[in-house]
Amino acid sequence: MKIGAHVSAAGGLEKAIERAQGMGAETIQVFGASPQSWRRKEYGKPEAEAFRARTAETGIEPVFLHGVYLVNLATSNPDNLVKSVDALVHDMNVCHLIGAKGVIFHLGSHRGAGLESVYRQVVDSVSRIIDSTPSDTWLILENSAGMGDAIGSKFAELGRIIRDAGSERVKVCLDTQHMFAAGYDVKTRPGLDAAIAEFDREIGLGRLVAVHANDSKCPLGGGVDRHENIGEGHIGRDGFLNVLGHPAFEDVPFLLEVPGFANEGPDKPNVDILKGLRAAAA
Repeated sequence: MKIGAHVSAAGGLEKAIERAQGMGAETIQVFGASPQSWRRKEYGKPEAEAFRARTAETGIEPVFLHGVYLVNLATSNPDNLVKSVDALVHDMNVCHLIGAKGVIFHLGSHRGAGLESVYRQVVDSVSRIIDSTPSDTWLILENSAGMGDAIGSKFAELGRIIRDAGSERVKVCLDTQHMFAAGYDVKTRPGLDAAIAEFDREIGLGRLVAVHANDSKCPLGGGVDRHENIGEGHIGRDGFLNVLGHPAFEDVPFLLEVPGFANEGPDKPNVDILKGLRAAAA
């Protein structure tokens, strides 16, 4: 698998490639615009073509976008639902323009209302986004840690939504920290084997297109979304050696979303640690 990271696109998309090169990333994830705002950035054809050329030249691909943190397909606020769908449609169109695979995003939270009360709204929203976007893009659901009534901490929830949405373009990104916090023991081989078997049964391994590689400040089953640098958390280096050596992840890109050893986000030391573990697991 390729090992990369979420990198900043501040100053332009090509800057993201420069930052990726600086940390040794082989694949990247970027925000299409500010993750804390509904306002989306418009990209022109020259910038998009230059970015495509740089990814081809450097081999730093695949590229993924991460959706806006404000997105919540389970919201009870009609205006926010419209904004959520529109933001994802916009970012999917950006993916088409710049040659990115798709948008990784969090489904959101039912905020105590219960999944069944918002289920049809979530599925219909996913279908609407798919129907409104180019056929060469993926809508990529990320598993949650379960914090704050977030949807998708269990594979059965994700699988049900995917089946009812009825599109092969709906994929999944697995976050190792979220899995661990949700009770999937990725640290041990029996625990990881059981988790992968459940994922394949409920979703299908063919839907797995990316991994967010994050250690966990939260203990197993703690249900809290708290990322840690590789080897510094409850999963630990042995846990990531276990993950990187599992055949289910052999061709799946790994993307770091860790705080960084200087607390400035994913960095070269974390990339190097994962690369070392990849070599040891081979």
